[in-house]
Amino acid sequence: MSTSVHLFGHDPATYRPHAVHDDQRSYPETNCYTDILIELLHARGDEPLAMLGSNVRADFEGDQWTFFKPSLPDVELLYGVDIHEMQPYRPLPLQIGELLQEKRTITVEVDAWYLPDTVATSYRTEHVKTSIAVEAIDRDAERLRYYHNRSLFELGGEDYRGLFRIGAGPYGELAPYTELVRFDMGARLEGNDLRAAALHLLRGHLSRLPGTNPFLRFGERLEADLPAVLAGDVDEFHRYAFATIRMAGAGFELTASHVDWLLGTTAAVTYAGMMRIVEGSKLLGFKLARRRPFDPGPIVGQLASAWDEAMTALVHAAG
Repeated sequence: MSTSVHLFGHDPATYRPHAVHDDQRSYPETNCYTDILIELLHARGDEPLAMLGSNVRADFEGDQWTFFKPSLPDVELLYGVDIHEMQPYRPLPLQIGELLQEKRTITVEVDAWYLPDTVATSYRTEHVKTSIAVEAIDRDAERLRYYHNRSLFELGGEDYRGLFRIGAGPYGELAPYTELVRFDMGARLEGNDLRAAALHLLRGHLSRLPGTNPFLRFGERLEADLPAVLAGDVDEFHRYAFATIRMAGAGFELTASHVDWLLGTTAAVTYAGMMRIVEGSKLLGFKLARRRPFDPGPIVGQLASAWDEAMTALVHAAG
């Protein structure tokens, strides 16, 4: 009996990612969890832009920006997809195969050391935690197809065995965080129904915006952090940038796409303001990367003004 089983039947050679992962975007990769949900829903035939309203609540958390993720209750309401933690108490390849047979799947935290799509960053060079969603598995052939970052990929052989710790003993206390993804948990909204539900959800999230301008608070922290960031090594810079300005820029680029899809020209002022945040975030990232002293105040001031304008206009446009 074959152990090859798939979810949707997509092939990495012919798969076309969602437009938010296009090379022309400022941040074609956002964060691992949001990216895999975007591609998982896109692969199913849904419009993932509908689920991104919760991004408006992104805030500066004191030393980093919100690690934005789609609200899982929103995902269930919009698409009938339920995502919740599961117990990996048996060999993961076996559990994955059984879930795929039931037309369910799994998200799992893995070591990017074994992910060949990260060849430009961590593949076989650095142990980095990331998340994937599974499209297909063949246990006999030791092949796995998985959604990660911007697209659908495949791995096998030594990477397969390393990813699942085959021959390395049980996970024990270091079992990976895993989630069960079910696609049979309610109505799957489309067209006008999807937009109406997304607008309702967006209004709820707008009632929970940060109480003060997060870019002003970020600016105060950046001023204090700047000497250490400029004096640190390149790895320290990348970690700082990912948690702060890159997270902000990527999040607001996705949010701009959400409001453009949902409200169109009605949200033109909001879209323009959010794209100014994207451009300002890129500029600030470039200046930090140069590792030379500079005054971030003017850029941060522009970011703060853009946030005020964008959010004020969005509250009005969303009714």
